[in-house]
Amino acid sequence: MLQDKDLVSVQQARQAAEAAYEAEQVLKDFSQEQVDAVVAAMAEAARSQARRLAELAVEETGYGKVEDKVVKNLFSAVDIHNYTKGLKTCGVIREDKERKIIEIAVPYGVVAAIIPTTNPTSTAIFKILSSIKARNTVVVAPHPRAVRCTVETARVMYEAGLKAGLPENSVRWLDQVDLKGTRELMSHRRTGVILATGGPGLVKAAYSSGKPAYGVGSGNVPSFIERTADVPKAVRDVVAGKSFDWGVLCSSEQAIVCDRPVESLVLEELRRNKAYLLNEEETAKIERLIQNPEGRFNTDIVGQSPAKLASRAGFSVPDDTTCLVGRAQGVGIDHPLSREKLSPILAFYVEDGWEAGCERCIEILQYGGLGHTMSLHSTDRRVIIEFGLHKPAYRVCVNTPSTHGSVGLTTAVPPSMTLGCGAPGGNITSDNITAMHLVNIKRLAFETRPVEALGYSESASAASPSSAAASAVPGPSAGPAPSSPPYQSGRSVDADSVREVVRSVVEQYLGQKKNNPPPEIKAPPSVGKEKDEDRASPPSPSQEASQAPKPPPAVDFVCEDDVRQALRNQSRIVVNDQTIITPAAQDAARGRDVLQWE
Repeated sequence: MLQDKDLVSVQQARQAAEAAYEAEQVLKDFSQEQVDAVVAAMAEAARSQARRLAELAVEETGYGKVEDKVVKNLFSAVDIHNYTKGLKTCGVIREDKERKIIEIAVPYGVVAAIIPTTNPTSTAIFKILSSIKARNTVVVAPHPRAVRCTVETARVMYEAGLKAGLPENSVRWLDQVDLKGTRELMSHRRTGVILATGGPGLVKAAYSSGKPAYGVGSGNVPSFIERTADVPKAVRDVVAGKSFDWGVLCSSEQAIVCDRPVESLVLEELRRNKAYLLNEEETAKIERLIQNPEGRFNTDIVGQSPAKLASRAGFSVPDDTTCLVGRAQGVGIDHPLSREKLSPILAFYVEDGWEAGCERCIEILQYGGLGHTMSLHSTDRRVIIEFGLHKPAYRVCVNTPSTHGSVGLTTAVPPSMTLGCGAPGGNITSDNITAMHLVNIKRLAFETRPVEALGYSESASAASPSSAAASAVPGPSAGPAPSSPPYQSGRSVDADSVREVVRSVVEQYLGQKKNNPPPEIKAPPSVGKEKDEDRASPPSPSQEASQAPKPPPAVDFVCEDDVRQALRNQSRIVVNDQTIITPAAQDAARGRDVLQWE
C-alpha cells in the first residue's frame, strides 16, 4: 500500500503544474489555425472513444447509465467542439473601427481542471477542449472515486493532440489523488485559473486559493407545470430530465410544482411515463434513505436506479420504473424530499395559481439551488416572462427538460458542462462557461478626441463627454472623414487643427447638400399662448420692425453640445437649409423650440 499518499499527491501536483507552465510558453504563441487543428484532433479522439469511456465511468463510480453517459461524452466532444469552432481565441479577435479599439486574446496560462465523480469523463472532455482552445495548458485533478476513467479520458485526448502538434506536457493529470494534492494544484504559483466542479467544500477551497476561479453551485431545480401547459409533453420532459443518467446532473429536476387545475392529469401522465407514485409510508422510507436524522445527505443514493433505491428503502418497484415521486409537505431540512438528491427521486407539490407556484419555486431554490436552474411548462407568455423576471435562477428552461436545456442539449444556450450560478450561488459569473471565459482580453485603445477638445466646465455640469466629442469631431453622418489613417499615431492635434478639419468637412458637405434641407427637423410651430393684452392691442408692423432685434446669421454647423448649451441658456440657434445638423443634435432638438429657421 502506498505510504504518505498525500505527500505523493502534493509532489505530483507541483511537478504537473511546472511542466504545464513550460508547455504554455510554447502553446501561447500558436496561431488560430494551429490551435483549431489540435482541438479538432482531440475532439475526434474523445468522440471515437465515447462509449468505452462511458463504460469505464459507470464501472468505476457505480453512478448513472452507460447510454446516457455516452450522450454526455458526445455532447462534449461534438456539440461543444462545434460551438468553439467559430470562436477567435488567438491574436486579434475583434476590431471596432468606429470606436478605434482592437481586442487581443491572451491565455490565462495553466488551468487547474477539477473533475467531479458524477460526470467524470464528459466534464474532462469539456474542460480539456475549452482550455486548449483558449491556448491554456491544463492539469486534470480527478475525483478520488473516478481516477481511472478521468485519467484515461485525458490520456486519449492528449495523445491525439500530440500527433496534431500539441506541445508536450500541455495536458497533465494527477493519478495519485488526495485533497492536499488538489489544494496544492489550485494554489500553485504556476496555476493561472481554476475550473472547479464538485461539492460545496471543493468550490469554496477553489475560491479561497488566491487564484481566479470559476466554480459552480448546487442545483435544487423546481419544475412548474402551469395550467396552460401541454401537460403530456411537460410530464415527458420532467421524467426524461430526472431519469437521464439517473439524475446526476446538478440541473436535473428535483421537484414538480403542479398547478392545481391540472393535478389529476399530471398524475395520470406520470403513471403513463412509468413514474412510481409513492404512498405515505413509502415516502417516509425514501426520506429516511435520503438523509440521516441529523440532516446529512446519503451519497450512496447518487446515480442509482429507482429499483435499487426502493430496495434499499425497504420496498419494491418495477425494474422499468423511471423515477420515484413523493408528495412533500414543506421545504427545508425537515423535508428531505425538498433538497437536491442527485438521483431519480422527485418531490411533488400542488399550488393553486402561478403566483403561489412562483413562491413555492423560489422557496425551493433558496434551499440549496440559488442562481442555478429551474424549468417552466406554460403557454402563457405573461407567466413565462414573470418567472424569468423574478426567479432566482439564471437558467429558466421553458417547455424543455431542465437537465438537457440548461447545458445546451435542447436549447441554444452556450453548450457547457460547467454552469455558473452568479452572485446568489456564490459564483463570479452566471454564464454557461465556455472557452471564452478562459481568455483575457487586451485592448488597444486609440485616441478618439484630443485632450484639448474635452470641453468640460464646472458651469456646464450637464454636458457629457460624448457631447464634447461631438463638438470637436464630426460624427459619421457629417460628411467625408479626413484622409489620414484612423489609427495614425505620433501626431499632435490642437484645437485649431480640429476646427480646420471641421471647416473642411462642412465646406465639402455643403457642396453636396445645397438646397436639400434635412427632413428630420422642420420649422417649429409657435409655442405657448399669446397673452390676452397682446391680442387686444397688437403692435403695428412698423413698430415691430423698429423694436425687434436683428436675428443673428444662420450657423454652418450644429452639434449636440450646441443644442444643449442653447437649452441651458434658453436661447435659439439660427439655421438654414445649408446648415449641417448632426444626428445627435437632431435628437436633442426634437420636440424643443431651440432651432430657429432663417
